[in-house]
Amino acid sequence: MPEFITLRGVRTAYEVTGSGPALLTMHGAEGSRKQFARVAPALADAFTVIAYDQRDCGETESPESTPMLADLADDAQALLQALGHPQAHVYGTSFGGRVAQALALRHKAVVQRLVLGSTWPLAVSLAAANPEVAQLIGRLRTTLPASGEQLAEVFFPAAFLAEQPAFKEHFKAAPARSARSDRRAAVTGEQPDLDLCAIDCPTLLVIGTLDRVVPPAVTRLLADAIRDTRTVELPGVGHLATAQAPQLLARHLREFLA
Repeated sequence: MPEFITLRGVRTAYEVTGSGPALLTMHGAEGSRKQFARVAPALADAFTVIAYDQRDCGETESPESTPMLADLADDAQALLQALGHPQAHVYGTSFGGRVAQALALRHKAVVQRLVLGSTWPLAVSLAAANPEVAQLIGRLRTTLPASGEQLAEVFFPAAFLAEQPAFKEHFKAAPARSARSDRRAAVTGEQPDLDLCAIDCPTLLVIGTLDRVVPPAVTRLLADAIRDTRTVELPGVGHLATAQAPQLLARHLREFLA
């Protein structure tokens, strides 16, 4: 069950697992802290894993105003401060990787090591970088829950779904379009004018070799801008490594963050 804390006027849901150095996790565009439910136990013996719901997501309150990436980054810094962690490792996946980039730029002293998984640079439009799949996802979202299995096939490789058919239900429970989801879509598409060359903490790029949502080449663009970067590929993994390959992902996180 989550705990709740008010951050910058927003009642925010969060969970803390394990002990050790703080590891703040940041979920994707329409995800929640539950995105890390499978990987957190594999990290809890070495890290204090913090998972939370961003604005307009999960059980966190949703102010009527549309947030900016800067707001989400400042929320993250406020959460760490409130929980007594002046510094933390940060792992952001998909859109959460963009929030993590903004945090590393706006609050440089907070981020010890940065992990960016299945994500794309702040200045890049994913809709422009991967238009065919972006349009497909948009169409499938309009017909949920009927299109839930088809949407799962975009986010997970076919071989994985054949072995784990329960994940075909993953998207059927997605909430209907609302003012909340429209605000989330707006911030997801934001392209802030922030210079990634200013990120100077050690950074790990995590790439699923079968990621259709954020193709590997798009994530690799981050290596052109962030100086201290290394890359790891997860063979046969799609966009949702936290769900598909939690043990493998945890191993790479532990090695890098150690």
